[in-house]
Amino acid sequence: MFSNLRDIIYSASGLLLLAGAVLYLSQVFLAQYFFAVGAAGLAVSHLTAPVKHLSTRGRRLQTFNVIAGLLMLVASVFMFKRQNEWVICLAIAAILQCYAAFFGHKEK
Repeated sequence: MFSNLRDIIYSASGLLLLAGAVLYLSQVFLAQYFFAVGAAGLAVSHLTAPVKHLSTRGRRLQTFNVIAGLLMLVASVFMFKRQNEWVICLAIAAILQCYAAFFGHKEK
């Protein structure tokens, strides 16, 4: 997957993820689908990111991003089941992504 396309998918997925989480609080029916598509796009963009040029630390941080993407997929499953555990999965994923973002800027 091209880097430009991955960046577009990542940005659009982030917006869909945010829209789904906000709309879920207002009981909109399509919120779960927005969140699920956003989580899937985020997971795909992290899973397809090249890691061969990264150092060991960069690969570890990329693994955190992959785990965060998978946790967001789990959160979307909980959202469809109307269970509130999706918030916990989303919070853990957000912490992992923030950690990778703050400490990963040195890798580029």
